[in-house]
Parts: sequence; structure tokens; C-alpha cells
Amino acid sequence: MYITGKGSPTPGGTMISTVQDLAAEALFVSHVQPSDEPSRTDVQDAVTATILRLGSDGCAAAVAAEFGDHPEAAVCRMGWARKQVAQIAPITQRTAATR
Repeated sequence: MYITGKGSPTPGGTMISTVQDLAAEALFVSHVQPSDEPSRTDVQDAVTATILRLGSDGCAAAVAAEFGDHPEAAVCRMGWARKQVAQIAPITQRTAATR
């Protein structure tokens, strides 16, 4: 059984990447910049700190504000954030699977 973004179970298939989406939003609104060339640990720490500070709703609201205020820059930054999160996701999934 897998959980969808709306919290309702769906049989079979793969898990909808709600966790990855939240992580990308958190990284997007964090202080970390692409020019920092962050390590995996830097990305994980930034995601955790931002989620603890803003919560999931706060991250989503901040992303929406940035897309409203600076859409061109926001598209580029979200692409970068998603790429960073995708690079750390396999480690997180493997860690969870071995528990």
C-alpha cells in the first residue's frame, strides 16, 4: 500500500514523491545558493532546518510568493532544488529500506 499526496492509500505502483516535493520546496526557500555548491549534507541540513522553521505550509507559501514575484528566477531555482533533492533521495530511500 502506498500513500498519495492527499493521504489516501493506493494499491501497487510507486510512492508519489510528496516527500521529495516538500524537500525541494524547503531547499528552494532555504539560504543555500547554487553558487555555494552544497554537499549532500549541506542540502539535507538546509532542508531539515527550513522544514522545522517554516513547516510544510510555510515552505509552499514561500515558493508560491517567489513564483509570483520572480517567475523566471524561480523556475531556474526550482529546477536546481529538484536536482539536488533527487541526488540525495536514493540515499534516504536506501537508509529507510534497511531499517
